[in-house]
Amino acid sequence: MLNIVLVEPEIPQNCGNIARTCAATDSRLHLIHPLGFDTSEKAVRRAGLDYWHLVEVIEYESLDDFFQKNQVDQMWCLSTKAPRCYTEADFRDGCYLFFGKETKGLPESFLNAHYQQTVRIPMRADARSLNLSNAVAITVYEALRQLSFPNLRDYGKMRGSSPDFKMEESL
Repeated sequence: MLNIVLVEPEIPQNCGNIARTCAATDSRLHLIHPLGFDTSEKAVRRAGLDYWHLVEVIEYESLDDFFQKNQVDQMWCLSTKAPRCYTEADFRDGCYLFFGKETKGLPESFLNAHYQQTVRIPMRADARSLNLSNAVAITVYEALRQLSFPNLRDYGKMRGSSPDFKMEESL
C-alpha cells in the first residue's frame, strides 16, 4: 500500500480527484492541516464523492503531528525544485509520497531537510507546475508499476461478456 501525503491542500476538486486515485489504487490518503476545504461526511456527500468510503483518510494538525504518529521508513517528496526525475526513485511498498499545496508546493525547509528524497516530474522549462491531482496520479502509477501493481486488477471486462472474453485485434 502506498501513502499519499497532501500538505495543506487548498483546492477541494484536487483532493477529490486524488481521493479517487487512492480509492482505485488502494492507497492511503493523509491530509495535513490547514485544509482549504471541509472533509466532513456531509460535505463529501454533497460533493457526490461516492467512492470516499473506499479511501482510508487520516487527518493531522501539522507535519509535526504527522511524524509523531507515523513511522516513515521510506519517503519521496515531489517538487519542481528536485535534483532528479521521479522515475529514478526506487519506490517500496508502504512508502510515503509527499505533495505540497497548489500555490507554493512543499515548504522550503522540508525540502532542504529531505533533499535526497526529493524528485520531480519532467516538464518544459517555462511551465510552472502540473496540476496537483495529475502529479499524484503520475507518481502513484509509477510506484505501482515498480511494485507490479499489487492487488490491482490487470484486465478489463466488456459489458455482458464472460470473464475470459478477449477482444480480437483488428489489422
